[in-house]
Amino acid sequence: MKICFIMYPWERITAETDTTLRLIHECAVRGHTLAITTANNLTIRENTSLAFCNVFKPNIRILKNAEMFHRYAEFKKSLLPLAGFDAIFLRTNPPVDTLALNFLDSIKDDVFIMNDLDGIRIANNKLYTNSFSDADRKFLPETHVSKNKEYLERIFNESSSDRMILKPLNGFGGRGVILIEKSARHNFRSLLDFYIGDDSQSNYVILQEYADGASEGDVRILMLNGEPIGAMKRVPDPHDIRSNVHAGGHVVKHTITREERLLCQHIGPKLVRDGLYFVGIDVINGKLIEVNVLSPGGIVRINRLNRCQLQKRVIDFIENIVSCRENTLNRKHTLRKIIEDEAV
Repeated sequence: MKICFIMYPWERITAETDTTLRLIHECAVRGHTLAITTANNLTIRENTSLAFCNVFKPNIRILKNAEMFHRYAEFKKSLLPLAGFDAIFLRTNPPVDTLALNFLDSIKDDVFIMNDLDGIRIANNKLYTNSFSDADRKFLPETHVSKNKEYLERIFNESSSDRMILKPLNGFGGRGVILIEKSARHNFRSLLDFYIGDDSQSNYVILQEYADGASEGDVRILMLNGEPIGAMKRVPDPHDIRSNVHAGGHVVKHTITREERLLCQHIGPKLVRDGLYFVGIDVINGKLIEVNVLSPGGIVRINRLNRCQLQKRVIDFIENIVSCRENTLNRKHTLRKIIEDEAV
C-alpha cells in the first residue's frame, strides 16, 4: 500500500507521545511505501495535484521502536502525484486549512482519504455537536453560541446553575476555556468584551452549562468507523478547570461506562455517514463536549495505560478499505472485458 500523511513538520513531533508517529511507524513495520508532507507543500502542475514529499527510505534495523524510528528515519525528497497514493491520512493541527482541502478535492474520488474532506468541512468546529439529534438532552450539554452580548448576559443571569463555561468558538486545546460563577457576574460583561471584541472584528463565543463531574476531568474516547476503540480520563491540575494534557492535566486509566457506550452508539452512525472514520470525542458525565476530527491524539497514552496497540486497528481499517476498493475496481475491469469480448 502507498500512503501519504499530510501533517505537521516531522521535526516538530514529540516522539514520546505523538499519535501520528505511531500510525506512520505501524505502516513502516508492515512494509508500506510511505511519504509525508505538509499542507504548504501541496501544488498543482498541468492540472494535476501533487505534493513535495519526503519519502521514507526503508531501514529494517530501526523499525521496532517508534522513537528510534523517528530519530533515524531517512528520506528522499520527491514531487509526487497525490492520485497515485492508495490512501491519504490528514493529520494537521487545528484550525482546518480550507485551501489544503481544496487542493485535495480533485483526487478525493481516486484515493481513500481519512477523514472525508466534506466531513472535515462540516465537523471541524464546535457547532458540529449540535447536529446530533438529542431532544431529551441525554447526550449534549445545554449550549448557547452568539456574538450578542446582551443575549449572553441574559442567558447567564437566567440560568438555574451557579456556574457556566465560557469559551471561544474557534479555540482548541483548551485555550480560552474559563469557568464563570454567578458570584462574579460583575466581571461577565468585561469578559464578553474581551472574547467577542468590537463590531469591526467580532468573534463568536460559546456559553455552556457546567457539566456535573467536570472538576474531576473529562474522558477522551477514540472512535474508529463509528465504534469506540479506547479511552482515557484526563484529570485537570488542581488549579485549573481544563483537563487537556497540554494545559497541565494528566491521564489515568478509564473503562468506558454504559452511558458513554450509549453516547457512542448514538453518534457513531452519523460520524460514519459524514466520512469521519477516526475521531476523538471529549465526554463529561456521559455528555458530548467536543468532536476532534483533524488530528485526534491519545493513542500512545491509551496504549500505555491498557497495554494495547490501537494504531494496529487503525491501519487494519485503512488496509481493508483500500483492499475493498481495489477488489471492486478489478471486478469492474473483468466484467467490462467480458462485455468487450462479446461485442467483437
